[in-house]
Amino acid sequence: MSLNPQQRAAVAHCDGPLLVLAGAGSGKTRVIVEKIAHLIQSGRYPAKRIAAITFTNKAAREMRERVARRIRGDAADGLTICTFHALGLKILQVEHEKAGLRRGFSIFDSDDTLAQLKDLMPGAKPDAVQAMQSLVSNIKNAGHSPDEAQAIARSAREHEAASLYARYQKRLSAFNAVDLDDLIRLPVQLLEGDGDAIAGWRERIGYLLVDECQDTNDAQYRLLKALAGPKANFTCVGDDDQSIYAWRGANPENLVQLGQDYPALEVVKLEQNYRCSNRVLRAANALIANNPHEHPKTLWSAQADGERIRVWECRDAAHEAERVAGEIHFLHTAREAPWNEFCVLFRGNHQSRALEKAMQLLRIPYHLSGGTAFLDRGEVKDALSWLRLVANPDDDAAFLRAVQSPSRGVGATTLAKLAEMAQHAHLPLSRAAESMGLLKQLQPRAANALGAFTDIVRGLRADAARLPSSELVRRLNEKSGLLAALREQCKTEELFRIRRGNLDELADWFEGARGAGPGELAAQLALLSHADKGDPGDQVRLMSLHAAKGLEFRYVFIVGMDDNTLPHEASLDEGRLDEERRLLYVGITRAKEQLWLSYSLEAQRWGAKLRLAPSRFFEELPAAELQRDGADPVADAARKQERATAGFASIRALLGD
Repeated sequence: MSLNPQQRAAVAHCDGPLLVLAGAGSGKTRVIVEKIAHLIQSGRYPAKRIAAITFTNKAAREMRERVARRIRGDAADGLTICTFHALGLKILQVEHEKAGLRRGFSIFDSDDTLAQLKDLMPGAKPDAVQAMQSLVSNIKNAGHSPDEAQAIARSAREHEAASLYARYQKRLSAFNAVDLDDLIRLPVQLLEGDGDAIAGWRERIGYLLVDECQDTNDAQYRLLKALAGPKANFTCVGDDDQSIYAWRGANPENLVQLGQDYPALEVVKLEQNYRCSNRVLRAANALIANNPHEHPKTLWSAQADGERIRVWECRDAAHEAERVAGEIHFLHTAREAPWNEFCVLFRGNHQSRALEKAMQLLRIPYHLSGGTAFLDRGEVKDALSWLRLVANPDDDAAFLRAVQSPSRGVGATTLAKLAEMAQHAHLPLSRAAESMGLLKQLQPRAANALGAFTDIVRGLRADAARLPSSELVRRLNEKSGLLAALREQCKTEELFRIRRGNLDELADWFEGARGAGPGELAAQLALLSHADKGDPGDQVRLMSLHAAKGLEFRYVFIVGMDDNTLPHEASLDEGRLDEERRLLYVGITRAKEQLWLSYSLEAQRWGAKLRLAPSRFFEELPAAELQRDGADPVADAARKQERATAGFASIRALLGD
């Protein structure tokens, strides 16, 4: 497929700032790949001076694969395709001294951060600690230092958050660690304040491409500006209509800000959609037209109109789930549609329960997105804490988890005493645990347990100097006692096999990582997002509307379209109706061929029946594109008979098993 005129214009514009407003399904990734190829093959920039920034590791991996297919040979060697966080890590690894860090610094994940804040807020309830974690993260995502946070604080709560932020940063500094938010904030602080550093990085990165620019937060936008400099040779690709992450700091106004910061900004709109039927697009266009736009656009397609959008009125969530499952089963049987061509979308994960039950009753294979991510599994986090400690003796958070994984008779009282002695001696916990003088101040049993632990860590550090990283992880799993503890914990051999498989998979992730020490590998692992799971295979997908962004399916069902669910009650209270509308827009534009929208008349809440009202968004959809229950009795009767016949056949087949 050749590029359309707008896509060609986006690829050809290489001098000065460019904003590509890429509508859903308009081929934006292809444009980015073609532009990278054009920049390299035209001789404008060598690959090593081009950086393409994505928001997930999965997106970066897919883009690298597409570039590799497009550019043969070694012409693409040195090309940077990574996430914002990975780019920030790269900058800090080069500029660690200027950022106040020592080589081999650690990266705290959200659990590590929560543990530190909990320790800094003695007596606080878990909800209060989590709320403060969110506030501190928001301050960092806005690019503020602790001093700046204190200066701009107005309310007592903001002053409390700023004070906690300052104490937390001092602790991170003592641990020679950063958290995920610091991977953006610290490079911004460095590049905006150090002329030599910014000159060096602008020389390294001559051309910058940023995907999903509407999802940038304030700190990420400042990083883009710092790297782009006055030449502003960059391409930002985004869609203001698909900005659905304000709740985690994204600022869609950054697309508007681009035009103010760069008056010479060229804007190219990609409006031809290659995914959806025209009927789906007309509904999506009508809905999103109710939002304000700096650069309005209208999606269109060369494809057929397709079937009208079905609107189902259901008694309750159970009835709704039964209809969805029945329709999926019918289409799978009657049209021989693979299970993975179906997707059911909802506003909140709790809505999946009735759907799962209905799928199970009809023996429909399904995959629920949002389960426990690989890196969140307990045994994997335990192994990573050991690896981080081997790589960085100053990583107190890793020490605290590793010394208790598995349990070895070192309790909270011992650790509190050790921490007190370590602080007095100005030592990290792991070094304090190696000090015979300090150990003598502890109870003999605890001192012996700590001594045995430090012997294991010391041996693993020696192994790290000579073993490939994947082999180091396997040896660590054995020497640490993690595998032995798993065997004791697991009541069945099958469960042990599954959990041991997780540790084996962790080792496999390090396979082929040439010359990278355990510290760098652990840092890279800390950046992996929850989106980096494998392909769920031939199964119906059940997922939230937020999780569906970037995906497409032949058949899409959006359930729970009642007011206070979609749009969500909290969003209505906070005046965020525009974002809820964008969320539904994202859901609608996932459908390639056919779309169903359904709502319930009542729900069971707090032991009582609650009457529900259909979503106000139905009033914003063009009536001519919708097929409501009862609007066409003849067609409804024929459809009902067709599905009943298929249903009886399925029951006979089940009874005949």
